[in-house]
Amino acid sequence: MLEVGQILKVEADDPAAEEDIPRWARRAGHELVKFEKSGNIMTFWIKKLH
Repeated sequence: MLEVGQILKVEADDPAAEEDIPRWARRAGHELVKFEKSGNIMTFWIKKLH
């Protein structure tokens, strides 16, 4: 389980993830701190805020 302030790294290859993961992070009250895309692999860094 993540503690407040820790960062979760998520990798995905589903094209829908580019919209779905940032939307989920906002809705859950967390911060998307970084996003990278390399080919069909997307990497998201999400900071737990509460």
